[in-house]
Amino acid sequence: MHASQFFISGSGSNAERIITHFQKHESIKVALLLSNNSEAYGLQRAAQYNIATLVFNKAQFRESDEVVEVLKAAGITHIVLAGFLWLIPQNLLSTFPGRIINIHPALLPKFGGKGMYGMRVHEAVKQAGETETGITIHEVNAHYDEGKILSQQKCSIEKSDTPEDIARKVQQLEHRYYPLVIEKWITS
Repeated sequence: MHASQFFISGSGSNAERIITHFQKHESIKVALLLSNNSEAYGLQRAAQYNIATLVFNKAQFRESDEVVEVLKAAGITHIVLAGFLWLIPQNLLSTFPGRIINIHPALLPKFGGKGMYGMRVHEAVKQAGETETGITIHEVNAHYDEGKILSQQKCSIEKSDTPEDIARKVQQLEHRYYPLVIEKWITS
């Protein structure tokens, strides 16, 4: 059995979609949801599905092995980031080499890097006059949005689309494809 875990910072809609996708899976279990934000609605979503949660601060994450030890004790084999905004520290990367992935709301390498998240991405896409955007699911390394790309899915942008319209289209792609890519990644 593979035990997966999520890091989130916000609403957790992707986390919930992933949790429901794997609820009855034979070999993959969502075992834990971690957040750096005690107010993240995703913590409530996890509780609805009886998924254990942990809230941590920056010092616990960056300056100690506390988070790594929690993950090891829980038997975590893979880590999925879903709206988590902090750079992953080296101790976590070396403990889970090639076993941490993230999703980005644009077609990397465009519109990626530090500070490019959420509506900032969709506003930049609109301002650049792009005719398509999408999602990128990638392995995590020591740099924002630079890991090996596992999957990209696209959607078109109409001239009349607002950043909010673009965000809705991208979120539909996230909910549809992220669980499927996670499943393939873990079972391959």
